[in-house]
Amino acid sequence: MDLAFGQFHPGIVQTEDMNQDDEKLEEALEESFPASDPISSLSVVEPPTKKRVAVVIGSLRKGAYSRMTANALVELAPDTLSLEIVEILDLTLFNQDLEENPPAAWAEFRKQIKERDAVIFVTPEYNRGVPPSMKNAVDIGSRPPKESIWDGMPGTVISTSPGPLGGISANYALRQSLGNVNIFVMSQPNVALGGVDKLFDENGKMVNEGTRKFLTSYLETFAQWIDRVG
Repeated sequence: MDLAFGQFHPGIVQTEDMNQDDEKLEEALEESFPASDPISSLSVVEPPTKKRVAVVIGSLRKGAYSRMTANALVELAPDTLSLEIVEILDLTLFNQDLEENPPAAWAEFRKQIKERDAVIFVTPEYNRGVPPSMKNAVDIGSRPPKESIWDGMPGTVISTSPGPLGGISANYALRQSLGNVNIFVMSQPNVALGGVDKLFDENGKMVNEGTRKFLTSYLETFAQWIDRVG
């Protein structure tokens, strides 16, 4: 028996109205997903790239509290930051006579800082001031004047001391120098860790939970600062 439009047969439904519906559906799909813009071409959102942050330590002593603090910062860094210590031990004293043919250690230090997106300075306080090793690193990085590695870089300062004031004099003295070389120093929070000798265990690991939580929050704030000015 021949099938007429509108008749039903097991397994087959064929009507004129349904043909029209199919055509409308095809048109709607073509409008929603044109050939020039297939679903497969939709862009994929990539996860944000970590910001590389240099950590410069003012003390040259292996067991320095500033080094222990720097190691704690590396450990506590949020997922958006990658902290790496850039050593200054091999930097000879700045001498302008050496600028035309700088020592290899100067060139390497400048190269490593240039590869980073931001910098954290962790400094002790010597006689109410900045350690000469730290000031020397700032000076070497700032030369030659038109090639400063610091120009426009986001930065922050942490000072440490066994005393109750946390090396605040060194903190402010260093901030003054950093502002002069055009580092964009985060003003708050301004961290001066007092009683730093009581924050670590015998292996140099920071065990004071209150300080660990504070530094974790501090690094999250610094990550936002980098995004704002970096």
